Amino acid sequence: MAWLCLITAGLVEVVFALSLKYNEGFTKLIPSVVTLISGGASLFLLMTAIKYLPVGTAYAVWTGMGAVGVAILGIVIFKESADWYRLLSLFFVIIGIVGLKLSDTA
Repeated sequence: MAWLCLITAGLVEVVFALSLKYNEGFTKLIPSVVTLISGGASLFLLMTAIKYLPVGTAYAVWTGMGAVGVAILGIVIFKESADWYRLLSLFFVIIGIVGLKLSDTA
């Protein structure tokens, strides 16, 4: 259950980060509400997961999922660079996340 909370927190973190792009300094109502709700939900889910998982593992997975998710969606939505070095770097972050999951006994 802790890993489900953590994975959900990571996915919601992606929503939070992308909503920052759209809220334009909290001047747009709907994106601002999405930012506040998704940020709070992501932190709540992370705090729930940390009750049962090592804090270093949970935080690294949470930030890694957010970083990879936003980078991939940045490529898809905002037409950001998708050069081989960037994709290779994202691959290594994913390998790190998988390694942290495999090393956890919870």
